Amino acid sequence: MGANLAGAIALGTVLLLGSVGEIITEKSGHLNLGIPGIMCMGAVGGCWGMVVYANLLANPASANWFLLLFLAVTCSMIFGALGAAIYSFLTVSLRANQNVTGLALTIFGTGFSLFFVKQYIGKGNAESVLPALSKILNTSLPFAGDLGFFGQVFLSFGIIVYLAVLIALFAAFTLRKTRVGLRLRAIGESPATADAVGINVLLYKYSASLIGGAVAGLGGLIYIVVCRGGNGLFEVPTDLPRFGWLAIALVIFTVWKPDVAILGSILFGLLYMLKDMGIPFNSYILKLVPYLVTIIVLIFTSIFGSKAVQPPASLGLNYFREDR
Repeated sequence: MGANLAGAIALGTVLLLGSVGEIITEKSGHLNLGIPGIMCMGAVGGCWGMVVYANLLANPASANWFLLLFLAVTCSMIFGALGAAIYSFLTVSLRANQNVTGLALTIFGTGFSLFFVKQYIGKGNAESVLPALSKILNTSLPFAGDLGFFGQVFLSFGIIVYLAVLIALFAAFTLRKTRVGLRLRAIGESPATADAVGINVLLYKYSASLIGGAVAGLGGLIYIVVCRGGNGLFEVPTDLPRFGWLAIALVIFTVWKPDVAILGSILFGLLYMLKDMGIPFNSYILKLVPYLVTIIVLIFTSIFGSKAVQPPASLGLNYFREDR
């Protein structure tokens, strides 16, 4: 049971960052369905940074832990932000349809990741280097083994997993308790009103999309490093997008609250792993469980929920300042 819970937390971390990135974006009133593609871009970006660093060393196993983590996280977030920049330019500046742009970005991101892997990562020794580097990043806390079940479930991860939780908590605090969060939520509810009181709507929309993309991109890196142990880079375009769609579903399930997404991501991780737990039931139906749960939650929040559990009022609607 402990191994299943630990696996659910690791898998849930991928969903957590994808959903937190989407929540930040949606709070500005923009629905980014390109999260699956952005997560793919973040995965290959982070792995590329790790491989470039390893190629500078005589022995990859001697890589400096902090520098490796810094390069992996930075490159992953930069690549994720680049994907979000494409979305932002099209939807914020050019006011393109957000749904169509997001879907196009998902297609672009998966294609880009496959091209980048084949041209810039896969030609070298990445398949042998990445598992060794991932092992360094997955080093658990030294006292985890002495704490039994608790240590196995909650303390057996690398620092990158705990970084994801800190990002979610910081996002929740920022959205609820700071002036920046208040302004961002105001823009999501009514950009015209926010603009009328002097808030720079364009700046906030761009910032939210770029930060959200960077966070989601980091989720893609965690999928490769933590969940796959550095293996499966060539399978990113086919494996990772499904987690991107689950992350978007998790946004609805957690009613646009990053801190609630921490628990929701663990639950979704368990639901996703049902098919691997030996449960005597149709595996194809078990794969649908997370989506069915999301649909049920959406129905209940739509019928019985208050305004606090509803999406931002301007979600999916482009802002035309001249119509104000």
